Amino acid sequence: MTQTLTLRRPDDWHLHLRDGDMLASVLPHSANHFARAIIMPNLVPPVVTVKQALEYRDRIVAALPKGAKFQPLMTLYLTEDTDPADVTAGHASGDITAVKLYPAGATTNSQSGVKNIEKVYPVLETMADIGLPLCVHGEVTNPEIDIFDREAAFIDKVLDPLRRRIPGLKILMEHVTTQQGVDYVKSVDEGLGATLTTHHLIINRNAILAGGIRPHYYCLPVAKREGHRLALRQAATSGDRRFFLGTDSAPHTDLLKENACGCAGCFTSINTMSLLAHVFEEENALDNLEAFASLNGPVFYGLEPNTDTITLTKLDTPVKFPEKIETGAGPVTVFDPMFEVFWAAA
Repeated sequence: MTQTLTLRRPDDWHLHLRDGDMLASVLPHSANHFARAIIMPNLVPPVVTVKQALEYRDRIVAALPKGAKFQPLMTLYLTEDTDPADVTAGHASGDITAVKLYPAGATTNSQSGVKNIEKVYPVLETMADIGLPLCVHGEVTNPEIDIFDREAAFIDKVLDPLRRRIPGLKILMEHVTTQQGVDYVKSVDEGLGATLTTHHLIINRNAILAGGIRPHYYCLPVAKREGHRLALRQAATSGDRRFFLGTDSAPHTDLLKENACGCAGCFTSINTMSLLAHVFEEENALDNLEAFASLNGPVFYGLEPNTDTITLTKLDTPVKFPEKIETGAGPVTVFDPMFEVFWAAA
């Protein structure tokens, strides 16, 4: 008997669409399955003002396939020069859904990010007053901290002190990768949530390093030990409203991934829903997939869940995803989970 699962249409609460030719090539894959997405602002140059965010949103809408129903939810890139009045205006108009904190140097195009958190306290205090969420890339960039320990150090050195100083600030820990991150979110009842990515539920650091360096599994935050991966899977499949989907789908051309200083990111928007169905089935938690992908995120952001649906169907033969997609900027490799997938999304 064919097995099917119908869900409210999911949203992606952490998405990189890039710009130009890359935007036009990757956007249709997100629009196929997701109704809304939080759009990352780390372009070159970054999206730091409401005016720039609106211009970027217009480019995204213009690139949508005809008939596609997809709403980009825009964010601002937080800098030490961010104007609280501009943030307030963007929130009041409904044009800005969140502000993104990148510690300077933490990930792709984060050079303009925050070096001294105290310099952005006035903006963060304003955000707390108006109820605008802060999305954080939760890693310290101190070279003395091991790359595998940067998330835990961020919680201790930056996030927890920030929450104590500005307790009214609503914070989303993006792409949590550690047991410490999961435990910290679970310790807070209100005002703190976390997104989990598709790829971090599937790979540990062996995927990057065991048997040779495999650049298409290199991401930031970097995948951690197996125990951390299992903690993420438990959190994702538990139904806990504090955890929800943010793919962090981050396309880079093969040329930029496969070189001596390769870019970080996995392109997963094309196969995320199929992979999640596989993971949740393995954990005997298919009943909680809708909460993770479609319901918990809107609760955090104060939005209504989508009313239309998608259907996942389990097939007798494996689903075939392309190895690469072609873009005007060059080929982009699709994330390979290294196992057969039988769930098709439509």
